[in-house]
Amino acid sequence: MAIDKDFFRQVMGRFATGVTVVTANNKGILTGLTVNAFCSVSLYPPLILVCVDLTSATLPHIRESGAFAVNILTNDQEGLSRCFATPSAERYERFCSADYHTAVTGSPILDGALAFIDARIVAEYPGGDHSIFLAQVEALGSSEQVSFAHDLDHQQQIGTYIRSYLESEKEPLAYYQGQYRHLTEEYRTPSLTTTVTSATSAANGTSAAAAHDESHT
Repeated sequence: MAIDKDFFRQVMGRFATGVTVVTANNKGILTGLTVNAFCSVSLYPPLILVCVDLTSATLPHIRESGAFAVNILTNDQEGLSRCFATPSAERYERFCSADYHTAVTGSPILDGALAFIDARIVAEYPGGDHSIFLAQVEALGSSEQVSFAHDLDHQQQIGTYIRSYLESEKEPLAYYQGQYRHLTEEYRTPSLTTTVTSATSAANGTSAAAAHDESHT
């Protein structure tokens, strides 16, 4: 018995995610699409991946540009998420009227985003009705810090400039069961306790800090 695609989508929708807009600059043509199929892959080298529908008009621009930026949205950027998820003249001709800056690859970094990752594509893999783009990070940052993979001229000035346009006070936009959600601040707790005895650490051959890092790769 085949898996029903609508039920498959319904079950996968039980996994809560953030919301991103993936952007690219293909020889001056600015493109973007809303994506929640995004994740980190490797710490060394720093790699990320995004999955893009084969029917997306943005797909060939990402492929041809060889790079993209992942913009992690705040909870007041729902309008941008909706715009970049909808086929429209506003999206394709006016880039959803979004203000942006650039870091390394020329891919747009959206003003007001919570954080960004600017990356160059190193591989593309088939993924059923999607393409999977694996990319190596060239720059990334938030309002607190911007880091570059390689030394650049005026690197500090570029980083400071980009940071000033990123959001520091907002919460991330969330997506769950086909709906946008806002996080509550009523409940917060560390993902792993850092209170580990030295004997336990030695037995495990790792430190509490290392264990915490590894849980997020």
